[in-house]
Amino acid sequence: MNHLEQELHYPLADQVPNPGQCIAVAPGIFWIRMGLPFALNHINLWLLEDEIKTEQGVQAGWTVVDCGINSDTTRDAWEVLFGSHLRGLPILRVLVTHCHPDHVGLADWLCSRWKAPLLMSTGEYAFARMMSAGLPGVDGSAMFPHFRKHGLVTAEMQEKIQERKTYYTRLVPTVPTSYQRLQDQQEIHIGKHTWRVITGFGHSPEHVSLYCAEMACLISGDMLLPRISTNVSVFAVEPEANPVSLYLNSLTKYADLPEQCLVLPSHGKPFQGMHKRIAQLHQHHADRLDEVLRACTVPLSANEIVPIMFKRELDAHQLTFALGEALAHCHYLWFEGKLKRELGADDVYRFVAC
Repeated sequence: MNHLEQELHYPLADQVPNPGQCIAVAPGIFWIRMGLPFALNHINLWLLEDEIKTEQGVQAGWTVVDCGINSDTTRDAWEVLFGSHLRGLPILRVLVTHCHPDHVGLADWLCSRWKAPLLMSTGEYAFARMMSAGLPGVDGSAMFPHFRKHGLVTAEMQEKIQERKTYYTRLVPTVPTSYQRLQDQQEIHIGKHTWRVITGFGHSPEHVSLYCAEMACLISGDMLLPRISTNVSVFAVEPEANPVSLYLNSLTKYADLPEQCLVLPSHGKPFQGMHKRIAQLHQHHADRLDEVLRACTVPLSANEIVPIMFKRELDAHQLTFALGEALAHCHYLWFEGKLKRELGADDVYRFVAC
């Protein structure tokens, strides 16, 4: 356990559910974990006791928060859960925090199987539909000219990300053709409890977290993670975005939540110490920004910033996120007027201190 983790409290200690199992973390809330074929090897999903009114009366069942990627392994784990943990009750609603594949990948499968509606914010739903359809600008091929503009120009490095061309469409082949909208500060009743929607930006278009004041519990998605900082990247579809600023500003939305709040993150373990963690995240990004600013005494592309910010070997999956994040930190300093952006004769952008 590193020093950052020691400042947080993990009420379930070392308990972690195996695929196909679940652990109760609060009244009516169960923790599910599904595997991922990446360096970040898991995602946490949440099963909430629910009930809805129908013409026949009140129907008891479950709301699922996030879904896992499209894979046989994930479907098999869900099948085990269906048979062993639903107590014979149906899934009534599928709520997805944001559009990334590990969160929305099996939403269509779950919604179709249980005839359940999908609940998402409009920004996340629209991006999921666009990326699953492979539309120009958000498809895999859009990353190549975008990355080349920021210094990823060698054939060897281009080959390293070739496998990413069909990344999203493989993991999210379909998305439900309709949805129910979630909006910031909206209250949603799930079972016996009321949850408040808190939207966040920078990591994804309109990320949804859920806070229940009665239980002092936050389902944080990817906005608050206990061990790692969530990825904030500049993508081809929005080439002059400032996601670091959006993300840091979004963290202020949790300022009114109590410090003892139980945070249920999408990766890592449930924890307490939210305000400590937010302070750590602010410091992390301040350190990275200082690192980039000090390096840019000479003009550097985002690709040249990557080994300054990430001092380990990166696979193709990690490289795409690392380059997007390096560019995001350059953009923050550029928008702040601390860096200048220059387009070279080689058609590559470089950043240099003002």
